Amino acid sequence: MNGARKLKLSVLDQSVACAGRDEGHALRDTLDLAQHCEALGCARFWVSEHHGLPTIVGSAPEILMAAIAARTTRIRIGSAGVMLPHYAALKVAEQFRVLDALAPGRIDLGVGRAPGGDQRTALALNPNAARAADQFPQQVVDLQAWTSGLRHQGLTAHPLPASGGTPPEIWILGSSDYGAQLAAHLGLPYAFAYFFMDGQGVEQALGLYRQLYRPSARHPRPQPTICVWALAADTEAAAHHHALSRDRWRLDRQRGVLGPLKTPDEVAAAGFSATESAELAPLRRRSLVGTAEHVAQGLRRLADELDLDEIVINTWAHDPAVRRHSYALLAGQFGPP
Repeated sequence: MNGARKLKLSVLDQSVACAGRDEGHALRDTLDLAQHCEALGCARFWVSEHHGLPTIVGSAPEILMAAIAARTTRIRIGSAGVMLPHYAALKVAEQFRVLDALAPGRIDLGVGRAPGGDQRTALALNPNAARAADQFPQQVVDLQAWTSGLRHQGLTAHPLPASGGTPPEIWILGSSDYGAQLAAHLGLPYAFAYFFMDGQGVEQALGLYRQLYRPSARHPRPQPTICVWALAADTEAAAHHHALSRDRWRLDRQRGVLGPLKTPDEVAAAGFSATESAELAPLRRRSLVGTAEHVAQGLRRLADELDLDEIVINTWAHDPAVRRHSYALLAGQFGPP
C-alpha cells in the first residue's frame, strides 16, 4: 500500500437495470450495496437521478436515501444528484431537512443543472424547464439558507436542525467549467463527473475551481473530488469479461439504443464488429479495469495528478456479486478510512 497519500473511497450507485430481472431489483440491490459499502468502510454512498431511461432506473434519490438511512448507521448518504431545475428549491430543502432528521450529520445534497434525461421528460417534470436552468445559481443559494434552518425569503424549511447539528452538505456536480466556477463562487465542494466525460476537461475544471475558490465558513478550503468508473476482479481476464456488459451498453447508447445491461456471456458470444472494436480500443486503454492492484494504481495516479484526497467509484456489472466483490477488493487496497 502506498503511504504517500491517504485516499478515501466513496461510491456512486445508479440503480442499473439488468436483463432478466425486473427494474425493482436494481433499486433493492442499491440498498444491499449501501450496507455492503458501509461495512467496507467507504466514506460516502451517493445515488443518482435519471428520468425516462430503461437502463438507469434511479429516478428518486431522496426516497432511496431514506431507505438507505434506515439500513445504515455511519456512512454518509447523498444525491449525485438532484437535478435542481426540475423542482422548487423549498421542496428539495424540506426533503433534505427530513433526511437530516432521520440520519443526522450524514446527508450530502449533491445538485446538478443538467436534466438527467431528454427535453420532453424535462418539460413533463417542469413546464418552465427551458428557463429554470438559468435560475440554478439562485436555487443553490436558497438551498444553502433553507437546509441550514435559516428563515429565508420569509420562509423556513422544517424540520429544523437539532441544536449544534450539522446540516446537509451541499455539493455542486458537473462535467464542465460552469459547475466548477459556481462551486468556487459559493465556497462549496465540487464533484466532477470524470466517468461521464472520460476525463475530458477535468484538469481545467478543477484548476478553475481551486483558482477561483472563495472560502466559506463551513468549507474554508476547496473540497474537490471526481467520480470514476472502475471494476476490479481476481484476475485481469475476469475483470475485462465482466466489463463487456458496459462496453456493449456504451456502443449501443451512441447509436440511440438503450436498454437493460446485458450479461457478459451474451455480449462475448455475439462479439463486436471491427468498427466497434476500433471504437472501444481507446476507451479500454484509459479504463480502470483489471486486478485490484492495477485499478488501485490507476486511482492513486489520478489522485496524485489531480491532488485529491477522495475519489468516488461507480461500477456496473450484470451480477450484483461482481460489483460487491469489486468494491471489497478496492477497499482492501486502501485500508480502513
